[in-house]
Amino acid sequence: MSVLTKRADFLNANRGMRIARPGFVLLVNPNGADAVRYGITVTKKIGNAVVRNRMKRRFRELLREMLPTAALPAHDHVLIGREGGVERDFGLLREELAKALSRAAEGKGDPPRRPRK
Repeated sequence: MSVLTKRADFLNANRGMRIARPGFVLLVNPNGADAVRYGITVTKKIGNAVVRNRMKRRFRELLREMLPTAALPAHDHVLIGREGGVERDFGLLREELAKALSRAAEGKGDPPRRPRK
């Protein structure tokens, strides 16, 4: 399991399947390699640096716990933080991520977003 660091990898993941949950959005996209990779994004709209870093720490812990068993092989997994995700109960976030990963495994993503004008 490795970490996504390049912007191009995040943009590539954005072309894949999208599963939205109240605390986060999960992006899953095949990466062409044999490795499971993950990335985390939290924008400044969420809050100041303290809030963003706390959310990223929580997401990292969730991914370390769940990806070894529930990840799609040879896929990139990107978690995008949403408003209110930092206040959500950790157990609830764990359940939401488990449901999102199972939906991704079934190939049931959310419908594509409307293009920006």
